Amino acid sequence: MSYAETPAMPPGIPPGGLDDALLKVLFAQTAVGLFVLDPQLRLVRANSLVEGVGTEGYIGLRFTEAFRLDDPDGSEQLLKRVLAGEGPVRDHLVRGRFRHTPGDRVFLVSAYRLDGPDGPGGTGLGLLSAVVDVTERERARARESALAAVRDAVGGSLDVAATCRAFIDALVPGFADLAVVEVVDEVLRGADPPVGPLPPDTPLRRAASGRCEAVERDEVIRGHPVGGTRRLPPRTPYALAAADLRPRLVPLTAETPWLDADPDGSRALAETGAHTLVVVPLTLRGAVLGLLSLYRCGAAEPFDEEDVSLAGTAATRAALAIDNARRYEREHVIASTVQRRLLPQAERHQAAVETAHVLLPGRDSGCWFDTIALSGARTALVVGGVAGEGLQSAIAMGQLRTVIQALAGLDLEPEEVLARLKETADRLADERAALPPSDSLQGEELRAGCVYGVYDPFTRTCTVARAGHPAPLVVGSDGRAVPLDVPEGAGLFDTDGALFAPATVTLEEGSVLAFCSAELLADERAEERITRTLAHPGRSLQQLGDDIVYALPDDTRSAGAALLLARTGTVSEHRVATWDLAQDRTTPATARLLVRDRLQGWGLDEDTVDSTELIVSELVTNAVRYGTPPLRLRLLLDTTLTCEVHDGSTASPHLRHARTVDEGGRGLFIVSSLAAHWGARHGPDGKVLWTEQDLPGAGTTR
Repeated sequence: MSYAETPAMPPGIPPGGLDDALLKVLFAQTAVGLFVLDPQLRLVRANSLVEGVGTEGYIGLRFTEAFRLDDPDGSEQLLKRVLAGEGPVRDHLVRGRFRHTPGDRVFLVSAYRLDGPDGPGGTGLGLLSAVVDVTERERARARESALAAVRDAVGGSLDVAATCRAFIDALVPGFADLAVVEVVDEVLRGADPPVGPLPPDTPLRRAASGRCEAVERDEVIRGHPVGGTRRLPPRTPYALAAADLRPRLVPLTAETPWLDADPDGSRALAETGAHTLVVVPLTLRGAVLGLLSLYRCGAAEPFDEEDVSLAGTAATRAALAIDNARRYEREHVIASTVQRRLLPQAERHQAAVETAHVLLPGRDSGCWFDTIALSGARTALVVGGVAGEGLQSAIAMGQLRTVIQALAGLDLEPEEVLARLKETADRLADERAALPPSDSLQGEELRAGCVYGVYDPFTRTCTVARAGHPAPLVVGSDGRAVPLDVPEGAGLFDTDGALFAPATVTLEEGSVLAFCSAELLADERAEERITRTLAHPGRSLQQLGDDIVYALPDDTRSAGAALLLARTGTVSEHRVATWDLAQDRTTPATARLLVRDRLQGWGLDEDTVDSTELIVSELVTNAVRYGTPPLRLRLLLDTTLTCEVHDGSTASPHLRHARTVDEGGRGLFIVSSLAAHWGARHGPDGKVLWTEQDLPGAGTTR
């Protein structure tokens, strides 16, 4: 307002008297700090912003010196722009501290140009700055932000270590300069937490820790690294908080008496400049899961009781998330144990196939693999998986694996095995759907897949069928990928009732088959990566399996997967004897002579020779009497002795229990008594009756 526009003063008030009175009241009564700065930004007039501190110590100082701002250069440039007429500054947040009182403060600064008599375009007389101490408001906001960060970040993972890491990240650096979460060691492995008070000798494992950038040395963390364990030193705030389950606010000075009981911690605290500690027990329903330790260092404002209250609220939230993760970890441990117990415990010897497997532990507890010895030196190769995590997936996996082993023993074709397996899966799904609505499993979807292949060393063929599962990868003995186009069938629990179609491929000796669970083939380059790895015929199967794992993306390893590798071979001609026999009543006698001569040549004991003679005599007699040509006899010597009699008939004999007066019906009964296993398998050109006999001193394959 110009002097020409100034209204007339009331009678009795001298010129300028009203302005002087107004300024006096403003500087004396307002709760806002008012500061008049000259063109050099020095204080020429000020009121008292801090109660009990006069203004004499501020007059003549530059503004940035009076408040010891963290960024003096930036603040001074901002004030100079206001002085140059670029406009006022309103509510600019700066951080600093008073000259006469300790502790960091937060100020809200506004600055206005004081124009001279020549108006806004002329030379400025200086600045008027209004300063509001908003430290408490910002502290409250920081507490709310820290608590909101804990609510948003903690609880999204079912991994205890990841939960603790997220908890630390939510508190540092916004709320604390240093933070450490220690969890009872057994809790990290899924055990129930102990009921408080915590026994003094209970080991605690450091699950996570963090620090702000202002803390140059991280001795508190390095003194007890993440993953390390310790027992709480007695007569310390840590031990007391774990004993009475109450938080502690502890000033840290050189004279703090309890530091003598923890010399390592005392040395680390001194080197980091920590001056305040808040230790809060992580408790849930009276049980102790661990401890939260928070530190403030250097020039940071010490913790107060409101900070302790916030730390307690945050610790409660974290304890609930840690307990949820612990429960999941416990179920995961149980499910993994069940899975391991249900899977093969060692590589099984196969007559003409070398196998190796890799089982990656992870969230998926429903994947399985198997190698099953079949008659005629054939081998069934199986990989499957039940989708989902936890104990129920492992149980469903065990049920399906048991069924497929039983079906494999019936010598069914791969497509028939999967068809019967799907019938079992349908019954399991119906049983789950019939559970009461209150049962959590009632509405849980079941999904599973399986690939089943059979390798025959005599024909060097592998026949494969699959149900909602990736096809195996095949690499020839020359290192080149062999195409194997297996039609994809419906998943085992799908409602689609379509039949499964097999595919057959002829393989050279030394070819490698890779049966992979779906997790190993998740990305588009997975097949190329695996086949390239398998193209190293000089490496062992176990080395090839390890190389495949080494090349996996990181996220695949956390999911869990199964890999079954098989290198094809043939049966040594010195351990096989085959004869084409005539369809004649004298043939059983001829067969006995041929068998005795061969078994004696192999050096077998007389009891085995006699038993085999009798078995072959009964099988050949049955084929001559009831079968059709061609008639063929084959002996196979491995860890067991296999006898096979092939004829062109599709009719299978049945085991009968003949009565004393019956003249026949005892043939298969005798065979079953002498052989460890026996059965019949069918093909397009007839059937094969086979037996297996255990050899003295040799392990069995079944």
